[in-house]
Amino acid sequence: MTKTIVKLQDYDANWSVKFNDEKSKIKYALGDKMIGIEHIGSTSVKGLKAKPIIDILVGVQNLEEITIFAESLKEIEYEYVHKPELKGRKFFRKGIWGKGSCHLHICVYKGEEWNTKIMFRDYLRMHPKVAEEYALLKTELAKKYQFDRPTYTQKKEPFIARILQKAMQEKY
Repeated sequence: MTKTIVKLQDYDANWSVKFNDEKSKIKYALGDKMIGIEHIGSTSVKGLKAKPIIDILVGVQNLEEITIFAESLKEIEYEYVHKPELKGRKFFRKGIWGKGSCHLHICVYKGEEWNTKIMFRDYLRMHPKVAEEYALLKTELAKKYQFDRPTYTQKKEPFIARILQKAMQEKY
């Protein structure tokens, strides 16, 4: 098993091009099983440093059809990764372990997972200063946990939770 390294890169405008390319492939693979598809994560926020992995969110009606999704997505090189700790979504990876090019998250369209991921992305897009603050946090954590991606991810969670709470308060 390859050791995963946290290495951030400056924003790359080609990330949106890569998303659009994958979007077409995923739409073809899933057909009418897919209700919505969005580019999420740091690569979806213009100007934000990120690990060069395209995060894609797909909304479906029935998450329990995972076997059908896995078979269809395998044809376009997405591998299902069983992660029981993920509640409300299924995870797929494209590329070799630890060095994948895309992460695909499937959840119920307009469900809690869908809404929070879109809300966080949109808040960062609408608040550049908050995106800068997030970039600084990510840079510090990437230095400290370069060889410990799970801890890097875990240490971002309080910031994300705080921003989601702010976003919900401002929305209502």
